[in-house]
Parts: sequence; structure tokens; C-alpha cells
Amino acid sequence: MFCKKCKSLLVPQTDEKGRVKFACRKCGTSSRSKELKIISVNPKRDKLFFVDKKENNELPITNEACPECKHRKAYYWIIQTRAADEPPTKFYKCVKCEHTWRDYS
Repeated sequence: MFCKKCKSLLVPQTDEKGRVKFACRKCGTSSRSKELKIISVNPKRDKLFFVDKKENNELPITNEACPECKHRKAYYWIIQTRAADEPPTKFYKCVKCEHTWRDYS
């Protein structure tokens, strides 16, 4: 909601009687909404999964060096673990020693 007087964003506040009102931080105007709706957001959590040996043969292989054994072949997969405006996370699993690591770039 926006202030009718100065067009700034109205923020919810409670008045002295505990009722919710919308107030403008810029000009101080306040008003109560007749159609106040409280929305609760419960984000859905993604399921965690594991990559085991029998699934590795289905994953693509890249020439990424393992930080543990320095072998230059690794399975990889990509998952969006952060906000949508950030790049996805790349996960790697060494073909030789099976060490798993990630790359956020």
C-alpha cells in the first residue's frame, strides 16, 4: 500500500489499542485498512539427495581437478541452492577417490 498524500510505501504498525494500521514513515499519515489480510509464507524445502556409486555412471564427467588427490576427472551435477538471481551451485565427485566438493561460482 502507498500513502495517498506523498506516495511513499506504508508500513504496518499497531496503534495504542493493539489494532493494525498502516503508517507512512515520510509524512506520518496513517490509516486502518478495512480489508486487512495476514499472509503466512512457509517456503517448501527441497529434498536432500545423495549420489552413490551405482548412480555415478549416469552423471557427466568433466576435467575438474580433485582438491584431495589431484585426479583430473570428476562427475558433476548442478543444483540451484541459493536465490534465483545467483548462479547455481556445481557439485563434483572425484572419479578416483570419490571426494565430493562444490563450486559456488
